[in-house]
Amino acid sequence: MDALSQNTKVFNFLVDGGKATAGPPIGPALGPLGLNVMQVVKRINELTADYAGMRVPVKVIVDVEKKTFEVEVGTPTTAALIVKELKVEKGAHQPSKETVGNLSMEQVIKIAKIKMKDIGASSLKAAVKTVVGTAQSMGVTIDGKPPKQVIEEIEKGLYDELIKKHEGEAG
Repeated sequence: MDALSQNTKVFNFLVDGGKATAGPPIGPALGPLGLNVMQVVKRINELTADYAGMRVPVKVIVDVEKKTFEVEVGTPTTAALIVKELKVEKGAHQPSKETVGNLSMEQVIKIAKIKMKDIGASSLKAAVKTVVGTAQSMGVTIDGKPPKQVIEEIEKGLYDELIKKHEGEAG
């Protein structure tokens, strides 16, 4: 699609991965434009199937004149990715007092690589620290340790080799 023209409308939705429907908010937003809403929903579900069980930001770009559309999928929130890795329902109600799960540093790096461009991290190490910070707010430990301790260890360079090993791999 060309650069955004006056014939282009952009819609942002938050959908359950692989489970978007023609109901609100998608149907009422796109229906009046004369698009085949079911085609849009089908495309969203194809693109978000890997994120089943997570809320995913989706952008639908519509050329109103040509009645064509494009779908761009964002990534789920860091918290949603942590919940998926842990296979738990949600984070702790009182993160300072309870623990809902434990992530390995490998899992933290995996999430950091997925989220890196979204969080605007300058390096994988910075992205890892952001994920550890989110884990802390959810009552999640890293390798059995409190996240604050892990951040100190990252600062000291204890995980530099592991992080460098993953920097070479595409995210």
